[in-house]
Amino acid sequence: MPPTPYVKRPGWFTNNVLNRTVAWFSRRGISLAGSNVLAVKGRKSGEWRRTPVNPLTHEGGTYLVAARGHVQWTHNVRAAGGGEMFHGRRGRRFTAAEVPDEEKPEILRAYLRKWKWEVGAFFEGVGPDSSDEELRAAAVRHPVFRLTYVD
Repeated sequence: MPPTPYVKRPGWFTNNVLNRTVAWFSRRGISLAGSNVLAVKGRKSGEWRRTPVNPLTHEGGTYLVAARGHVQWTHNVRAAGGGEMFHGRRGRRFTAAEVPDEEKPEILRAYLRKWKWEVGAFFEGVGPDSSDEELRAAAVRHPVFRLTYVD
């Protein structure tokens, strides 16, 4: 049997205060440290689910990194193949392709350079100055999606 995927579930305060605050600001066009709101259809319910995320622009591409691991939005993005990214009232539809683990080290390094202060605890000692081997070892715990905007 395969090991249980890495998941760092947010606590009550994060779910009910921080995420809602960040999403509230983002819906009004005020980005907190680059945050946007991801909207994706639930794989079971078919209903739209929204969560604040930090999209990363790196070497001409846009990426979503799941700092907390294999969480619900990652499963939903895989199932739906994309979603919408909101900043203010404007949503942009996108398709998403999962990045293979061997291609993740430089993306994770760039992500951690920008947001380690916010998400570093979820990477268990791995940071922007970690070796490629350390980042490759962490890659399996952190799904990464390359976004392609369609409108």
